[in-house]
Amino acid sequence: MAIGSTIHTFEVQLADTDRGVYDDYSLRVARHPSETDAYMLTRVLAYGLEFTEGIAFGGSVSSTEEPAVLARDLTGLITAWIEIGAPDAERLHYGSRLAERTAVYTHRDPAKVMAPWADKRIHRREDIQVYSFDPGFIDSSSALIERRNTMTLTVTEQVLYLDLNGTSLSSPILLHPLP
Repeated sequence: MAIGSTIHTFEVQLADTDRGVYDDYSLRVARHPSETDAYMLTRVLAYGLEFTEGIAFGGSVSSTEEPAVLARDLTGLITAWIEIGAPDAERLHYGSRLAERTAVYTHRDPAKVMAPWADKRIHRREDIQVYSFDPGFIDSSSALIERRNTMTLTVTEQVLYLDLNGTSLSSPILLHPLP
């Protein structure tokens, strides 16, 4: 019998002063058995850092039809395609053709994530944004995850201040140009 997903809840307070976005929201996150804590936390952080009207988690971890996080407008068109981890070039190409904006949030070494994309065809390559955090930030933060979580995300001058279940951490939000 297959092991099911584990549900984690996050009560989030968001204050993104860089974008002028302030909101409180609740997330129910289904963590697939093959998904690491680091991947799940990066997904939750990307949701907050990209928070906008129409944002949602995409299909399952293994879905090829949708990214981990996406935003739709009122007509249902995809406005933001947000990948997590180390997507392949084909997914980025596909996503950048469908959405106005494409971004990747990675908890891995960004140079190693982007290296396989160097000689691949990617639609609007120059517009794709790849974000990462200080080494160790995601690992330290993901060790704090519980089934029920309280989280405060504050972004000021491209620095993320995270309070997760009473522990405070911070990291610059690093932007990397595509090769």
